[in-house]
Amino acid sequence: MFDLTIVTGNKNQNNSMRKVLLLSFLFILFYRVEVSAQDPQFSQFYAAPLYLNPAFAGSTEYTRVGLNYRNQWPSFGAQFVTSSVYADHYLEDYNSGIGMMLTYDKEGLAGRRIYNVGFVYSYQMRINDWITFRPGVQVSYARVGVNPSGLVFGDQIDPSTGIVVPTTGESLSIAGVNMFDLGFGGMLYTKDIFLGASLHHVTKPNQSINGGVDPLPMKMSIHGGYKYRFNNGTMGSGLYARPQERSLTPTAQYKKQGEFNQMDLGMYLTLEPIIFGMWYRGLPFKKFNELSNNESIVMLIGFVKRGKDDVLNVGYSYDYTISALGAGSGGAHEFTISYQWSTRDPRKPPKHVMQIPCPNF
Repeated sequence: MFDLTIVTGNKNQNNSMRKVLLLSFLFILFYRVEVSAQDPQFSQFYAAPLYLNPAFAGSTEYTRVGLNYRNQWPSFGAQFVTSSVYADHYLEDYNSGIGMMLTYDKEGLAGRRIYNVGFVYSYQMRINDWITFRPGVQVSYARVGVNPSGLVFGDQIDPSTGIVVPTTGESLSIAGVNMFDLGFGGMLYTKDIFLGASLHHVTKPNQSINGGVDPLPMKMSIHGGYKYRFNNGTMGSGLYARPQERSLTPTAQYKKQGEFNQMDLGMYLTLEPIIFGMWYRGLPFKKFNELSNNESIVMLIGFVKRGKDDVLNVGYSYDYTISALGAGSGGAHEFTISYQWSTRDPRKPPKHVMQIPCPNF
């Protein structure tokens, strides 16, 4: 039987703790964030689970490692590149998940760079026979800096030849800044339905690199979906036969940071070992600076290989730009890979744990 105990104590204490956790989750879900910058984003947001929501730590019941790489608007040569690696593990004896994430982001010609390391923890709590709740917390350290070596100033250009010389009178010795940060999240789900919310940069750390004050605005994300299952396929035969998932999963994500907000709306078609996905990003009924807030159409193809005690996921997605930037921007290319394997002692009877039915891409 699944262990519902959160802390030692009587039934009323446990019920009170559940109420506190659920109220905290609802606060994140409906909190109105009045926040002026944007964090890097991944189109395959479920393939960057710890980046999306700390409650995903340990959610597969396996040990998992993963890599995400995104190159946005490559035709502009401005180098908007984000890379992330992560690892998480499920602690069966404690109904908990732990994880670690390293993220590197490079933005624009000025070479703004962000190095971030985060540690996450989640707790798995079964509300009843068909609903499970997972709260999570993230503690992070980040360093923000600028490398202006890619910039060219007027006094570096020879007016007669157009040749760029390597010297300039500009003084650009800019030191970086260190930031400590905090985030929270939660996932509420059944066998087929999932709803999550996360709130990052709760401490609004100062990101100014010149000694000023520039608080990093909070970022809110609400995400969820429903998995409609068809009859499973079968791979192999006899003792080696394994079920192959057949499903259709509509999903949505709303995110807000500062004056920017967006909606991801689409679906995944799973015909293992292949997964197809397509979704729209933007808010068609809201304009930004008199421009239509349509950003892109995202197309995905993924591959899943399931073994007896391990799973490999590989995905590629392309963002086709539909904003004023146009397709000439080069859109965005995104690659993801994750591998998970069981570390559970086969001699121990497994606990009854419900997995989040969200996609892996």
